[in-house]
Amino acid sequence: MNTENDMSLTMNSAELYREETFTDQKVGTLRRMTPVDAEGNTDPRRPVIYIGQAQMMTPAGALPLSFEIPAATLAEACTQFGDAARKAMEETIEELKEMRRQQASRHSSFPGGSPGGMGGMGGMGGKIQF
Repeated sequence: MNTENDMSLTMNSAELYREETFTDQKVGTLRRMTPVDAEGNTDPRRPVIYIGQAQMMTPAGALPLSFEIPAATLAEACTQFGDAARKAMEETIEELKEMRRQQASRHSSFPGGSPGGMGGMGGMGGKIQF
């Protein structure tokens, strides 16, 4: 059945990447995305992309972080991992604060605060740590 809302699930063979995963099993994970052509051969015309992954602990539990690392080699990506993770964490904290502000402003129109007494984002305040 074809409708206007059908999603196209065709992969773009000009934008393929081979993914490799590296971890120290302590701080986080690095993904190296190597561009490849439709035959699976390395495509030297496009840059390799490094993506870091870590978790940020919040009172509500672990929050996954994913961030691009501007590096030319795996060793360089390892060196830059900490700074990139800190930047991603700071950006995430700011996004959470903004979400909290928006949530509070929506609930301020209810007598006595938020409906159901939930108190905003369920205690998302407090210290956030790796």
